[in-house]
Amino acid sequence: MTDTLDLTAPSEAGKRLQEAALGMVPMLRSEAREIERLGAMTPAVLAALTDAGIFKMAMPPELDGYALGARDVVEIVSALGSGDGSAAWMAFVGSGLRMVSMFPQPLVDEVFAQRDTWIGPLCIGASVFSTSVGSARRVDGGWKVSGRWAFGSGCRHTAWAAVGVEFQREGRPGRAMALLPREDFEILDDWKVMGLSGTSSNGITTDGEVFVPAHRVVDMAELGQLMDEAPKRYSGLSFRVGMRGGMLTVCLYNVSIALGMAVGALECFTEQARKRKPFNLPYPAVAEMASVQVVVGKARAMINIAGTLMRAHADEVDRRALAGEDFSGPEESEMTMDLVYATKLCEDAINSLQVALGSSTASLSNPIQRFVRDTRVLASHGAIR
Repeated sequence: MTDTLDLTAPSEAGKRLQEAALGMVPMLRSEAREIERLGAMTPAVLAALTDAGIFKMAMPPELDGYALGARDVVEIVSALGSGDGSAAWMAFVGSGLRMVSMFPQPLVDEVFAQRDTWIGPLCIGASVFSTSVGSARRVDGGWKVSGRWAFGSGCRHTAWAAVGVEFQREGRPGRAMALLPREDFEILDDWKVMGLSGTSSNGITTDGEVFVPAHRVVDMAELGQLMDEAPKRYSGLSFRVGMRGGMLTVCLYNVSIALGMAVGALECFTEQARKRKPFNLPYPAVAEMASVQVVVGKARAMINIAGTLMRAHADEVDRRALAGEDFSGPEESEMTMDLVYATKLCEDAINSLQVALGSSTASLSNPIQRFVRDTRVLASHGAIR
């Protein structure tokens, strides 16, 4: 890794992953209805995401990952989002492996031992930082953990799950993360939602208490030190970013999905509008209507503005990472709100395109209605509300 970066373009590794993501778009659109029906990725999509290296975007090179910067994140995730929002969400799920790689070495060695053979994300998170978590109590050699955890995105595809637990430390409550192998938790059938249903964001639970060896539990009080030590353990741009820069990168993973879905909706709209005749107006195609052209022009402008803002903020995250600088609290808050508004622009653009094309978009076979529903759910996520 050099200390220079062209902040107008992705890295070479990022370009390769972006090209792979763009190449998946036709398959993602053709598999989207089945993804919704399953509530999870289809085997073909999961394999394609794995083979392309999507789940290694945030992993360090020392663990055969890419440790990509924020600009790469925007380009790759938005490319996936133009095909299917739930598939793009899987890239966000994979971003959690950056945190997992910072854990003590024995746990890292255990989790990442399957990195070359596992199909899907190695580890997912469920209610790690939630106000409602599971419980843990100390026993010989480790902990007894029990609980129920919501929103375990990717749980149907993972080898491990990181869950939040509360425990007693000298009579006072403490918080920790416990890593559970797939055989130690059950998946609840509770992800029945209007959008992003293919993310398998089900709740997970244990069957009573399960034993967790001591090395698989990470005290939250130690998290700051582990994060500070990460740049000494690993190379790669994402491990040079500060704490608030990391928070902005997580936000960029989310909002880039909205950008991609807006681009995808515009592409689908353009294709359909050129072929579809108005129901009761004398135009050869919907695309010939002046009123529709105005709507499309405005939608395109909103998408372009949102994309420009996201890329500018991503470039600044990368620039500061290279310079060894972090963001202040007010800067991080302001940039986050910018990204929230950019997501709103994408959602408004998609909604306007659906209305302009008309009732044909109500069909479940029409990808535009899925972009509408998926973006609505995405915009409700706590990270970008």
